[in-house]
Amino acid sequence: MLTQSQYQECLEACLTCMEKCNTCFDACLDEDNVKMMAACIRLDRECADICSFTARAIQTNSPILKEVIKLCVEICQACGDECGRHNHEHCQNCADACYHCAEVCRKIIA
Repeated sequence: MLTQSQYQECLEACLTCMEKCNTCFDACLDEDNVKMMAACIRLDRECADICSFTARAIQTNSPILKEVIKLCVEICQACGDECGRHNHEHCQNCADACYHCAEVCRKIIA
């Protein structure tokens, strides 16, 4: 049985990841070669949306919570991998938040 604090940790990781993805998305649009950042921008948007949805699912004790969290892990891993390829500070910060969120969420579905 999972504890409230484990769900709280996942919720906080999702909200932090959403924030970092939104920051990265916005900063990527200001980079010199925006075309090179297209995959990063796309995944930032997807990841922010899924993290937001996951946070809501946790707060409402969704009947499909485990499935939602599994999807969150997948998108966080993909976004972290993409952001990690770029040397920009905002991308590295986003990758760190994505990997942390994926790690915390994995514990819930393990």
